[in-house]
Amino acid sequence: MLYGIAAATTAFLLAAVLAALIRPCALRLGLVDRRRARRVPALGGLAVVGATCLVAYAGDWTGVAPLGTGVGELVAAGGAVALLGLVADVWRLKTRFLLFGTAVAAACVVPYAEFGAVGGLLGAGWIAFVAVAFKGLDHADGLAGTVGVVTAFGTGACAAAEVMDGLAVLLSVLAAALTGFLMHNWHPARIALGASGSLFAGFVLAAAALVTRTGHDPAASAGVLFALTAVASADVLLVLLSRLLAGRPVLRRGPDHLVHRLRRLGLTSPGATVALGAGSFAGVLVAVLVHGGWVGRTGATWVACVTFGVVLVLLRIPVYGPRQGESSQVSGHLRVRSG
Repeated sequence: MLYGIAAATTAFLLAAVLAALIRPCALRLGLVDRRRARRVPALGGLAVVGATCLVAYAGDWTGVAPLGTGVGELVAAGGAVALLGLVADVWRLKTRFLLFGTAVAAACVVPYAEFGAVGGLLGAGWIAFVAVAFKGLDHADGLAGTVGVVTAFGTGACAAAEVMDGLAVLLSVLAAALTGFLMHNWHPARIALGASGSLFAGFVLAAAALVTRTGHDPAASAGVLFALTAVASADVLLVLLSRLLAGRPVLRRGPDHLVHRLRRLGLTSPGATVALGAGSFAGVLVAVLVHGGWVGRTGATWVACVTFGVVLVLLRIPVYGPRQGESSQVSGHLRVRSG
């Protein structure tokens, strides 16, 4: 227990310091992301990746907190995904390449002995989906970090219930690293996770969640896994449905995510992040209760129903019209001039 506290504290401080050091370098290199007319450096994920991997491997190397079978390989695969994300941050790789590369890394850590070949491939695809979904959450200040911290604690609780001590320590270290990073990423963000950090966090969380459900009923496992990642999944579903219904290219960026729609309802940027963090906490709490056997599998079913209901409600909010603050009269003048 003492090592867990020391490891989490070290990861928290290390991530906070590394993020502060990386920020000016990213600005100097011009590796930035634009958020509402602000330039935000996009290499902050390196701080989270570095702090998590260094602390986890230090505990394993010293023998104080061995990672256990398969956990070291999971961290290594996560590091490879982070490297792929770094390439995307520098050269702007297309989403399909990120999805394929992450799926290949996931295929290397799925426990095929328990899931079988078909189940293992489905699991690898789900891990890649969650990793890319977390990348999509990085468009808003503090959102990916907040959801990541909540999910890491919940998945860590599931791992602890299965006596997977190495995995539980890794997830607590990841949660601490993300918390340290949030000191720089909360609104107004001074640095962003970027593809490197968001893909790494999503990959490790999804892979760890899948491992904790090894040996459990497949139907119940599907519910638990969805509840653990409900916010990220809802964001992807909302964006896909919105763009398909509007006839827009699926991979074309737009102001159509969960946060954008909550802002249209009048919430501030921090308020939208807090609301989605609370939603993530609710889903994760149900997942932990179902995993521990305190609540039946219908609990996860309710999470799915509420999530889909929220998506359908938010889908009715227009997001592709004139920009906020632009009057219809001005918009009309612009249309006349263009004609």
